[in-house]
Amino acid sequence: MDDALKSANAAIAVGEVPVGAVIVKDDKIIGRGHNRTRIDNDPTAHAEMVAIRQATQFLGNDRLEGCDLWVTLEPCTMCAGAIAHARIARLYFGADDPKGGAVDSGVKFFESPTCHHKPEVYAGIAEDISAKLLVEFFQSRRN
Repeated sequence: MDDALKSANAAIAVGEVPVGAVIVKDDKIIGRGHNRTRIDNDPTAHAEMVAIRQATQFLGNDRLEGCDLWVTLEPCTMCAGAIAHARIARLYFGADDPKGGAVDSGVKFFESPTCHHKPEVYAGIAEDISAKLLVEFFQSRRN
């Protein structure tokens, strides 16, 4: 999670919402991302999507079987769908997202009977640090 938090801090440096993600296979980071929606003018450039794209390019395969995704914020519906399609084995996330999350909050995507792949899910990893980054980022925007 430390590497995902480093990516979240990189997002702050470019004015993006501080969410970071890494994908790990065999103890090696093969994908890394932070939110890039504003700098890329791309609403799909969430940290998870950026990391998934990088990892699939690294492996030369659209499936990320045996991979772990570490992300600082609970994934949204779009990202949960991509996680399922990529067949990611394990999802570790930090802060809950009661408004936009889709794993333990909202639509609970992986619990849907139409979801074809459910990763193992581990929530609350470095939750306080992840949440603090978000709170401080949005407080600084309001001041």
